[in-house]
Amino acid sequence: MSDVTAVNNLVVKYKELQQEIGKVIIGQQEAVNFTLLSVFCGGHSLLVGVPGLAKTLLVNTISNVLGLNFKRIQFTPDLMPSDILGSEILDESRKFKFIKGPIFSNIILADEINRTPPKTQAALLEAMQERSVTVAGHHYQLDLPFFVLATQNPIEQEGTYPLPEAQLDRFMFSINLEYPSFDEEVQVVKNTTSDTTNTVKSLFSAQEILEIQKLIRKIPVADNVIEYAVGLVGKTRPNSDKATDFVKKYIDWGAGPRASQNLILAAKAHAAVNGKYSPDIEDVQAVAVPILSHRVVKNYKAEAENITVKEIITSLF
Repeated sequence: MSDVTAVNNLVVKYKELQQEIGKVIIGQQEAVNFTLLSVFCGGHSLLVGVPGLAKTLLVNTISNVLGLNFKRIQFTPDLMPSDILGSEILDESRKFKFIKGPIFSNIILADEINRTPPKTQAALLEAMQERSVTVAGHHYQLDLPFFVLATQNPIEQEGTYPLPEAQLDRFMFSINLEYPSFDEEVQVVKNTTSDTTNTVKSLFSAQEILEIQKLIRKIPVADNVIEYAVGLVGKTRPNSDKATDFVKKYIDWGAGPRASQNLILAAKAHAAVNGKYSPDIEDVQAVAVPILSHRVVKNYKAEAENITVKEIITSLF
């Protein structure tokens, strides 16, 4: 099958996916789209929103529709790395035997990831970057595709451990979930307080998703689009000569090279699901906010003047 036909098929499948997810998830269109894009790029997503916005339900629904194995890990202050990765136990024949942890799955929902200490958060780092884990000196490969979709509650700071920058950088997207509109909330209440249950059917297999990931990487990108993406990331660094006065005034720390890589990958996926065979600058701008927002550190002046990261990023367009 030619790449053009494959992209055309992806457009059709993507619309079906959105319709299927829409049976269970009312609204949150942007969050659904970005989460699917991260899956098609092979990236991880951090879902940030107050309690009750269907973050967990969203991840669960997406894993069902994509036909992937799904494990949920509830992050708590007493969670240990072995609770995620697995551990070695002595069996009857006095030999060590490795019992796999929940990380050995296609989609991991890391629920309330900032509730656990850094030692346990760090257990995810190798899995997220290398798609493998090391336990007691032994190396284990994870099944592909593999995604971590983590949730975080932005308002409650008591008893939480902020994610270190190195871990935040491993997430391709940081997706903010907003409150539903009045009509959407009415629909949510109708759906969840009646005796009807909406189920979704699976539309993909693990193999098909791996093929989509390969297809996305094959999509050609014009040099000017790559230069635009790299330039955009460069502008977020306050000490670079490309930085605007706005950035120098409000930002302490800018995004690293991983942001440029993710911008291009996500722009390719954004173009493909919209039926384009090569991304343009508009595709880069469409994915810039969720890719850059968690990689840019505001200073106290931005906090004091209530300047959002989104405002800073969109000022760079």
